[in-house]
Amino acid sequence: MAASLRAALKYQARLPVASRTGFGSVRGMASKPQTLKERFAELIPKEIENVKAIRAEHGKKAFGQVTVDQVYGGMRGLPALLWDGSVLDAEEGIRFRGHTIPDIQKALPKAPGGQEPLPEGLFWLLLTGEIPTEEQVRGLSAEWAARASLPSFVEELIDRCPSTLHPMSQFSLAVTALNHDSAFAKAYSEGISKKDYWGPTFEDAMDLIAKLPAIAGRIYRNVYGDGKLPAIDLNKDYSANLSTLLGFGDNEAFVELMRLYITIHSDHEGGNVSAHTGKLVGSALSDPFLSFAASLNGLAGPLHGLANQEVLVWLMKMKKQLGESPSDDAVREYIWGTLNSGQVIPGYGHAVLRKTDPRYTAQREFAQKHLPNDPFFKMVGQIYDIAPKVLLEAGKAKNPWPNVDAHSGVLLTYYGLSQMQFYTVLFGVSRAFGVAAQLCWDRALGAPLERPKSYSSAAIKKMFEGKP
Repeated sequence: MAASLRAALKYQARLPVASRTGFGSVRGMASKPQTLKERFAELIPKEIENVKAIRAEHGKKAFGQVTVDQVYGGMRGLPALLWDGSVLDAEEGIRFRGHTIPDIQKALPKAPGGQEPLPEGLFWLLLTGEIPTEEQVRGLSAEWAARASLPSFVEELIDRCPSTLHPMSQFSLAVTALNHDSAFAKAYSEGISKKDYWGPTFEDAMDLIAKLPAIAGRIYRNVYGDGKLPAIDLNKDYSANLSTLLGFGDNEAFVELMRLYITIHSDHEGGNVSAHTGKLVGSALSDPFLSFAASLNGLAGPLHGLANQEVLVWLMKMKKQLGESPSDDAVREYIWGTLNSGQVIPGYGHAVLRKTDPRYTAQREFAQKHLPNDPFFKMVGQIYDIAPKVLLEAGKAKNPWPNVDAHSGVLLTYYGLSQMQFYTVLFGVSRAFGVAAQLCWDRALGAPLERPKSYSSAAIKKMFEGKP
């Protein structure tokens, strides 16, 4: 099944946009570029018919057995969700609408003089399945900049938070408060038709993404700086404005890092905690602000969004114990010491992947280009050469290869963003892209309220009594 899925995804990626969507050269003839909302509206009727056809032909077919171990084991590998933006393959890693990370690094529009993909283009791809033009991406940058300002009461709410309140708690609080101006909540209260749910959901999704840099920047400046924020530049792209709000906008390499970081962290299938939580809460017709605030609370958990912090702490301990340029033998011994103490090697292994995470590879290539002589980067590379062999020898991991978290903290630290508690906020800004895109499609397709069946241990035991 995995092999056939990979083949289908590769085939989809090879098709020209017009072949995949039925949308040909008419767009190129228009003098004014089509907006994202206009294109989304065109795609909805076709996708509704596509889903109807899939259900008519395959609706009664089974994916396979559900085992008791899966019920007790966090539903690992259980096929139970529809998520269109990305599919994770154990061998290849993530594909965004059929495109690998190297694919999108080449295909998506870049900023003038830049080399990394603009996240605006990735959002267009997640929502439509199409690679946008540079003009369409510039239009999206401008629209998000125009929507970026926060209501004054939300600014005051953030400003009144004590600096001791975790940045993720402040982030979730502020996003929840944006519900005050939700277009979907207002339309629903006025009796909007179900077939039109997608319209105000799209507006909320656009507002949500647009306002996240202002929220993140305000939290960062309040907790770690003087609380003073520059204005949003209507002529800058999303990542440039975020970087400026954080105080790093003058460093073009950091801006490029943000473009890459947001793009590769934007979506990772629908089964991870933050993505699934947003979809689940959205299925109750909670607006995108409430849904994504719930996602953020899941992301704040140590087993989901804090992994890159744990990697950095582990590296710092290694550096303190072994020095800045340890030998391979010393690193190998340190890794064995971590394992023998009953701990895991942070940043290694993944619930699904069985190869090196391509998001790790993208960050490694960025580091090789921009910070090849950084001691921390060299240590990360040294661990990459040694840790998988140790983990295989120890039999401690089904996947002994590094994931995305093994690298991101080192890059942020290099450019001066060393406040580790804030790292998950950047992850949250990124993850909004995937969640928001799926919420739009869920409302467009009339997705129902999620309600899986649960069993007690007693019921499971009784169910299989007397059976082999």
